[in-house]
Amino acid sequence: MEQLTHSMKQFVRDEDGVTAIEYGLIAALIAVVIIFSVQTVGNKLNAIFTYIGGKLTAPTS
Repeated sequence: MEQLTHSMKQFVRDEDGVTAIEYGLIAALIAVVIIFSVQTVGNKLNAIFTYIGGKLTAPTS
């Protein structure tokens, strides 16, 4: 019984799992920010190229 109590106390004090979860959450947050940024830049680039394409004229022969 004493061994079980000791094991439970050690499990509660162990913070390795918590650290791994924190790093996982930080990595997920960074991934979301990167995805959002890439989408925003992609949309703006698409609008710029569409604008430029609309201003171009076909060459006449």
